[in-house]
Amino acid sequence: MTLPLNPHLAATFSPPVMEARRWLAEAVIPADRPLLNLSQAAPVDPPHPDLRRAMAAVMLNEDAAHIYGPVLGLPDLRDELARKWAAEYGGVIGAENVAITSGCNQAFCTVIQTLAQAGDAVVLATPWYFNHKMWLDMAGIETRLLTPDAQMMPDPDQLDALMDDRVKALILITPNNPTGVAYPDALMQAFRDKARAHGIALIVDETYRDFHVQSGAPHSLFADPDWDETLIHLYSFSKVFRLTGHRVGALVTSPQMISQVEKVLDTVTVCANQIGQRAALYGLRHLGSWVAAERDKIHRRHAAVRAMFDGLEGWDVVGSGAYFAYVTHPFDLPSDQVAQAMMRDQSILTLPGTMFGPTVADGGDGAAERQLRIAFANADMDGIAELGRRLARFRP
Repeated sequence: MTLPLNPHLAATFSPPVMEARRWLAEAVIPADRPLLNLSQAAPVDPPHPDLRRAMAAVMLNEDAAHIYGPVLGLPDLRDELARKWAAEYGGVIGAENVAITSGCNQAFCTVIQTLAQAGDAVVLATPWYFNHKMWLDMAGIETRLLTPDAQMMPDPDQLDALMDDRVKALILITPNNPTGVAYPDALMQAFRDKARAHGIALIVDETYRDFHVQSGAPHSLFADPDWDETLIHLYSFSKVFRLTGHRVGALVTSPQMISQVEKVLDTVTVCANQIGQRAALYGLRHLGSWVAAERDKIHRRHAAVRAMFDGLEGWDVVGSGAYFAYVTHPFDLPSDQVAQAMMRDQSILTLPGTMFGPTVADGGDGAAERQLRIAFANADMDGIAELGRRLARFRP
């Protein structure tokens, strides 16, 4: 007997990162051509030594870190995040606006569950982050797509044509995953105004905000005195403090929404990882200078990647920033086939655009088949130079 399956889940595509790992498992990596893993959208190095020592002290000395904590998160962490965000973004944000989650993916899934149900719709900017699309598909929520311009910027005026009473939210990621592009403040304000006019939520995922190329606040949305009537902000501690294995994220929204979020979090995880939360709090309080140095290092790698592609015939960077360069390849093959050939022939692991947008078979315009995501943040300067050499001789 075959057990019944949720048809929405069965129809959802398989995790793209797991697919890429299968390519890696099947590949033969020569000793003289080590793997260049440019698929990771997260740090692979461990946390700062001071942070690890602080976590060890928590494990040894804080009994409360080993039992259930408050569903909405450690009060000190909620308060610290609210205080820092209010100072940095120039808005009024309190601990009552903050919930701590088991990673930013849970923050997203929780928010969607509070806003929408099967049969509803949301608007999603493409290229999408694949876990966002997967969760929406699993939940039976229709996605209506905003297509970007040549600079990988979505168009607020497209939103009007996609609206009806089934649409509950608009989802933006800035700096974007997979393109790396940071949306300017004027564009974010335009989307906020559109969302407000249509009475829908504006969900802004700022997982990579700490690697933004500009100084100061990434946008002014929190400066709006009525920000929490429209804006829902998502954040990850995983990238900035290298806490991916400890699963700590956050969402910032109205107290009314937080009361609904609490129901979901209590049912799913009860509380976010207690040691991870204390690590995030330590990072916010003590690692600002280190974060700034890490940001500068990644910006130098970004510049090196841009320069490398500028000298590479046939390739074009269509968007870049934060962790990523989003590029077009010069071959008459779809990007999933190109990515697999790069793994086999040059030991380069990247993710194809077909994991981030609709293919032609699914109604796409062919852009996904031409694009690849290069996650350069974990590559040093020698690795970036080696990438250029391998791409120059690569022929699928």
